[in-house]
Amino acid sequence: MKINSRIYVAGHRGLVGSAIIRALKQKGFENLITRTHAELELLDAVAVQNFFAETKPEFVFLAAAKVGGIHANSTYPADFIRENLLVQTNVIHEAWRHGAEKLMFLGSSCIYPKLCPQPIKEEYLLTGELEPTNDAYALAKIAGIKTCQSYNKQYGTNFISVMPTNLYGINDNFHPENSHVLPALIRKFHEAKLSNSDSLEIWGSGTVRREFLHTDDLAEAVLFLMGNYNDSEIVNVGCGQDQTIKELAETIQQVVGYKGRLEFDTSRPDGTPQKILDISKIKSIGWTPTISLKDGLEKVYQWYAEQNLS
Repeated sequence: MKINSRIYVAGHRGLVGSAIIRALKQKGFENLITRTHAELELLDAVAVQNFFAETKPEFVFLAAAKVGGIHANSTYPADFIRENLLVQTNVIHEAWRHGAEKLMFLGSSCIYPKLCPQPIKEEYLLTGELEPTNDAYALAKIAGIKTCQSYNKQYGTNFISVMPTNLYGINDNFHPENSHVLPALIRKFHEAKLSNSDSLEIWGSGTVRREFLHTDDLAEAVLFLMGNYNDSEIVNVGCGQDQTIKELAETIQQVVGYKGRLEFDTSRPDGTPQKILDISKIKSIGWTPTISLKDGLEKVYQWYAEQNLS
């Protein structure tokens, strides 16, 4: 990508898209194309066609998606599969039709089988059953990967797919029910601190293991891959370390400054027992993460507290 290349970031207000925009601006890219949901409905194929005909982006970051945690995925599976399939199909197809030089599809580590070996290598895709609490979303993302690979095979496009691990950062969704575990915990700890609660309840046993990557690290990774990777096979992006939900909760408790006790509700679902990505592939290409979990959490909590979101 050149400084004046026409670069479209789909989903620029979301967790991933906003991080990509920040990274692009920091590196001096000056011809960034964005549209709010009110300005462009990505579910509308005709609207997406007209947008690409008008703007003709040379590079596309497809970060727009309907996302959520276990509760949201379990409650609205039809919305998750339908909306994600439509958005990615519309954007990928029009990127090809209007001659985009390169497209990056942002997937998710939930595409992998529930019980595959750890750490998870890229080749484990489609080798087992999916985690049932988010299989609709995962199937949509797998379809996105296969769409990019199919266009590359049939039309000679350069559409690449990146699979991030669990993400957190500025502009995350902190909804008490529909958010992912890390931002949900930040909100719960913040509110418990403000109300001087004696205890705080956390869903699940606290024993499952998760890996978390700050979106500023992800943004650096995707810009690196946009300039250095040109293959149809997927690439994992993670930090290479994981911890239990209990350890995560204790770290957030320390960052927030909450003094009460933690209580784990074992009647709630845990989800996949462990999920950590093998990132040897992206490391071999030349990228490694730089933001520690503690440092990242401190940045995000400071931002969250400043927003007065509670």
